[in-house]
Amino acid sequence: MTFKMTQKVLFKHCDPAGIVFYPRYFEIINDAVEAFFGEAINAPFEDMHTTHGVPTVEIKSKFTAVSRHGDVLSVAVVPTRIGGASLDLSLIATCDGEVRFDTNLTLVYVRKDMTTQQWPDAIRAALASHLPLDTKDIAHG
Repeated sequence: MTFKMTQKVLFKHCDPAGIVFYPRYFEIINDAVEAFFGEAINAPFEDMHTTHGVPTVEIKSKFTAVSRHGDVLSVAVVPTRIGGASLDLSLIATCDGEVRFDTNLTLVYVRKDMTTQQWPDAIRAALASHLPLDTKDIAHG
């Protein structure tokens, strides 16, 4: 089951030429991750971040096409690997069937003191339910 978030490209996302300024894509990526945790995993950041955090420790993005003011992006979020305290996610944004960016990132579940901690069982199970079928055996590794 793939989680998707819709994001209309707003004026605030654009440079003077009316195209998305690439750092704004990272804000959209973070918004999609936060929506994924809140809506699909039932672990809203505003609750989780009172005692823990999920910083991004690695991110790789390919920007494949221009997005313009007014475009509506569909951002798919798919877990690809669940480690003890880490999580790999793939995010692909499309507009009218055209890929606009493709991102892979790694999050780590940490305590407030920034030491890693294993994903809680409820969050791990919810994340595993979103793994593509051929990677579900990784969910408990």
